[in-house]
Amino acid sequence: MTQSYVIIGDGIAGSSAAETLREEEPDADITVVTDEGEALYNRILIKEFAKGKLPEAPISIHDPEWYDERDIELKMNTLVTDVDPEGHTIETHEGETLSWDKLLVSVGGTPTQLPVDNSDAEGVHHFWTFQDARKIRSHMEEADSSVIVGAGLLGIDLAAITAAQDVEGKYLMRGNCWWRYALSEDGAEIIHEALRERNVEPVFDSGVDHFEVDEENNVTTAVDPNGDEYDADFVGIAIGLDFNTEILQGTDIEVDGGIVVDEYMRTNHDDIFAAGDITQFHDTILGERAQNGAWGSAKEQGTIAAKNMVDYESEAFRWVSSYSITHFDFPFLSFGHPTLGDDEAEAKHSDSEWRRLAFKDGKICGGVLIGDLAPQSKYKKLMREERVVADQKDVLMQEEFDIEDLDLEEAPAE
Repeated sequence: MTQSYVIIGDGIAGSSAAETLREEEPDADITVVTDEGEALYNRILIKEFAKGKLPEAPISIHDPEWYDERDIELKMNTLVTDVDPEGHTIETHEGETLSWDKLLVSVGGTPTQLPVDNSDAEGVHHFWTFQDARKIRSHMEEADSSVIVGAGLLGIDLAAITAAQDVEGKYLMRGNCWWRYALSEDGAEIIHEALRERNVEPVFDSGVDHFEVDEENNVTTAVDPNGDEYDADFVGIAIGLDFNTEILQGTDIEVDGGIVVDEYMRTNHDDIFAAGDITQFHDTILGERAQNGAWGSAKEQGTIAAKNMVDYESEAFRWVSSYSITHFDFPFLSFGHPTLGDDEAEAKHSDSEWRRLAFKDGKICGGVLIGDLAPQSKYKKLMREERVVADQKDVLMQEEFDIEDLDLEEAPAE
């Protein structure tokens, strides 16, 4: 009997799952439902488009014909309003009911709104979709001053867009440095200086109390909690994601900040799986639940989910993610979970070369490299193998680090 699979979401997780399902089940019925008006595109490259560095064409990954060629039904501009786990159906905003034998939820999140007055004014932008990037690029070409809010990985993208479009910017941060949960002031200062060179000024121990607007509701000024005012006819906000779990309200699917899944991407319902940003997955390396929004992680989760939808427990998700920033003259890479852990080590080898490792129970659980990315494969290998190495920080932080310099026991079995 032909199996039917429905995938909610056409990001990299959902699309990878659809492709894998077709490879694994040549005769299955596969439907992908997305509320966006375009097929899969590269979320990594939309920042380059917003900066004015790329045209639209290279950013699209799949066109509708890609799905047709694989006999995958793609429903765009379609919002799922209800999931019925027991009835094995979903319902769309148009009242259409779709049945499924196995369901994958890969809907990601929606940018968190800043809870202050006038945060919905004209000229206030969030950065998540290709459509967001188009609006940002169009507005930025006319802007004279900007304010960026959100001292994380998406915030730095917005700051870089401001810099690339030669718009004077203020980058308001609540703490004493950028991405303070993963970097120390020493490491972050490399980023701060690169921003200043591009006419974007970091402002620490700041934030937004409210925005001021003109008579037409266009943003004009950001006022921080200290009462300081910053001119801004462009505002970019990146303070996190609200995960789109509302379609599971009223069901017994376990949700805890995200959809809870095991290492096979399955929820507490045998026929419902989840993949991508929205998952709270069992990380087999950490030995606990984790969440990760990196592109590579989402892609792999989609592939693993599909394999287990066809044959449960066929392959577990085991992955060390990476996230690169390419806005500056030096490389930047984070891997694993650099904001977690109970111990750390860092070293600065030059004005533009810095590294930090985070440890949990003596094992590497994540890290950040600035300037020299050469050690990344060695650190990731130690992380995957769950080596206890925190007692050898002096070796790990050597500029020319080599695994052979460590005193290691025999590698544990996978």
